[in-house]
Amino acid sequence: MSIVVQGVTKKYGRQLAIDNVSFEAGKGEIVGFIGPNGAGKSTMMKIICGYISATSGTVTVNHFDVQRQSDDVRRSIGYLPEHNPLYGDMYVKEYLSFVAGLYHLGRNSDKRVAEMIEATGLGQEQHKKIGQLSKGYRQRVGLAQALIHNPAVLILDEPTTGLDPNQIIEIRSLISEVGKSKTVLLSTHIMQEVEAICRKTIVINKGIIVADAAVRNIRNKSQTGGSTVIVEFSAPLLRSDFSPIANITQIKTLGGNKWLIQSRKGDIRADLFQFAVNRKIAVLEMQLQEKTLEDAFHELTSSKRI
Repeated sequence: MSIVVQGVTKKYGRQLAIDNVSFEAGKGEIVGFIGPNGAGKSTMMKIICGYISATSGTVTVNHFDVQRQSDDVRRSIGYLPEHNPLYGDMYVKEYLSFVAGLYHLGRNSDKRVAEMIEATGLGQEQHKKIGQLSKGYRQRVGLAQALIHNPAVLILDEPTTGLDPNQIIEIRSLISEVGKSKTVLLSTHIMQEVEAICRKTIVINKGIIVADAAVRNIRNKSQTGGSTVIVEFSAPLLRSDFSPIANITQIKTLGGNKWLIQSRKGDIRADLFQFAVNRKIAVLEMQLQEKTLEDAFHELTSSKRI
């Protein structure tokens, strides 16, 4: 695994920011790291990068221990923080050459700068000052500097914040391409972004990991085990006709003979089919509505859960 976090705790005085957190992320994975504001996401990312130390626990990046082999860890990581710090008075190509020098790329510097300019679509902007660029292009510069030393691990904190829809699509596409050969840990508040590009998701709330699974599994996870079904019958029905079906919490007509039915039980489609057989009517359409990641996120991080 490229990132291995084991039993990490971080305290600021009496405040517990991270509480015994453990997770892993492997090569070729884009992992969504999500949680409410103040949940501990940025703190955990800074610990992984070696910017701050954990109170207890261990972190390894690309098989290097963050505390004992910090230089090796920094060479293994490309980091794009939420507030992308760039030198606005420097030209794009000049800045990337400067970063390449910081990583001691030597003879490979010019080649890597050219490769990153091409990979991030900065060709027409390379001779402009960074301060003259749009937010989308500044994010591209940030990604270019994070990738210039060809790190095994990429840490991205809110990489699409403030971008317009077209810019978001472009940055997502770039991250998806990079994620084919690297480990990407992506923090974001945009659930659609996680669903679009992440292989799995880690949900943190109040410093504790509350979910760590494939995106689909988290999206469909439910504390109540409830489900929502849209069904259309061949004959008209009244709301009261559904009374024989147990565990229904909501019945809503959608016009015609189509209904939306919510249940506290898991999947009630079999019950609805049997209901139709008993009434000697046909089911013309039935669809189980999948829970969105946003629904699951709200459920997992709701204060009522604690």
